[in-house]
Amino acid sequence: MLRDTYEVVALKARLDHNRAQPGDHADPRVVGRVARSTPEQATAALAAAREAQPVWARVGLERRLDFARAFHCLLRERTEELLDILIAEGTPLPVGRWALSAALNATHPDSLAYARSVMVRESRQAGRLVRLLRKPDGVVCLDPARNAPMLTALSGVPTLAAGNALVVNVPPTVPLSVAYAFHELVAPLLADHGAPPGTLSVLCAPARPMLRTWLASPHCDDIFFFGGSAQGGELTRSCLEHGKKPIMELAGNDALVVWRDADLAGAVQAALERYLGSGQLCLAPKFALVHPDVADEFTRRLHQEVMALRVGPPEDPDVVLTPVIKRNQCKDVLDDAVARGAELLCGGDMVDVDGRPSLRGPFIQPALLRVQGLERASTMSAVTEETFFPLLCVVVPEATTSVADSDEALLDSVLAFVNANRYGLRNSLWCRAPHVIHRFTDEVTNGGTLKVNDSHIGTLPVLPTVGGTGLSGGVFGEANIPFLRTTRLQGISLGTDVAEPFDHLATTGTVAKPGMQRSTSLSPAGSLRH
Repeated sequence: MLRDTYEVVALKARLDHNRAQPGDHADPRVVGRVARSTPEQATAALAAAREAQPVWARVGLERRLDFARAFHCLLRERTEELLDILIAEGTPLPVGRWALSAALNATHPDSLAYARSVMVRESRQAGRLVRLLRKPDGVVCLDPARNAPMLTALSGVPTLAAGNALVVNVPPTVPLSVAYAFHELVAPLLADHGAPPGTLSVLCAPARPMLRTWLASPHCDDIFFFGGSAQGGELTRSCLEHGKKPIMELAGNDALVVWRDADLAGAVQAALERYLGSGQLCLAPKFALVHPDVADEFTRRLHQEVMALRVGPPEDPDVVLTPVIKRNQCKDVLDDAVARGAELLCGGDMVDVDGRPSLRGPFIQPALLRVQGLERASTMSAVTEETFFPLLCVVVPEATTSVADSDEALLDSVLAFVNANRYGLRNSLWCRAPHVIHRFTDEVTNGGTLKVNDSHIGTLPVLPTVGGTGLSGGVFGEANIPFLRTTRLQGISLGTDVAEPFDHLATTGTVAKPGMQRSTSLSPAGSLRH
């Protein structure tokens, strides 16, 4: 694909549309096959899911958690096998390792222990057993991201463990890793843990007609969608109109803040995560807000690292760059930024897999911009919008005053800039000062995840991988733990030793004193008399 792009795209198109020429099916460049689904199969999958879901929910939470634990162990055992498939699909080795780490952390024993604690809570209250339970929504239909299909599709594992039935639509452009993971790992484990046929269906069809099928079907309860903010906003409205629960995982435009006392070596490595997958990961940092005192040194170090990045085949362990879908848009964004006063330090040209300049090259040389001032940065789409290509902006805020509290005023402006971002996936800070860290974690309301002195894109057990606010998650956006997002809270009271008649005030732990009692009656005129 990388060396004979147009020829291989033509081969795939012929195979996709039943126009294969002699020898196409035996072509050694074909590394896997996934069956295309029909509209009839999409409808049948929903009906089967509706029938299977109550049976699967009755299996019980502990058994379903055992399924998720078994998946975690199996995924760990078969990591190298799945890495090979991701590489064949075009994912660079470091990006594939990150994706698998995220899937493993989502089903880590600590993550499942947290899920167990929030799915069921019991207490004794006034002679009653009080339960708070989260019960499955029903049938969840999941449309994964095209840029990270396997990772986002595996959000379906905790969704299943929560007691839902799941219908996944594999993107036809990159279907192999998702179909393989569900066919080889997830489906057999479901059967082993008591799930009936229909609990899981994996389809492969164009997204738009599939979404229309899900919206129209009485058997779909939730639509779990990964995609752009504009499409996600339209889909949210359609979900509400059709009585579906929208779970939106949309675009990101994350900030990385570097304070004056930061560990610059660590901050530079976190900023370099922008270039994994050529910047086509929604939760990578898109711009860095760097304290003026360290801006020059940070920029020098980062520039040196960016210049050392190179393109190449995905199996090369030193390659993190991938072909870029929106190549023309990258040039437009760079031209706009430079016209508005940004300095282009490097990159932005199209190149082939060997790094040679080519207008038909699928890669873009990693680009680095420096912008002076928050006000100027706020006018540039390179800073204010999600940019889905290898481009990072270093933004240096203006030094406000020369008085002793200038850092406090500077911090005010930086935090305000972060919170004003229309997107809100995750934000990170590099700083040693406890006061600054406290203000960042306490005052930044933008985003589903905040990271401090850590990898920006790194995942951890319990901590959500995705989920956000604003244009990143829609009006219902928040940190996304699928156990919570695909279930609903129900309260239950079981009377075991309830006094008769009911003393409702006693349930609060309050007993009225005899001298405090009052009687109330209505006078003939209707006024209250005490």
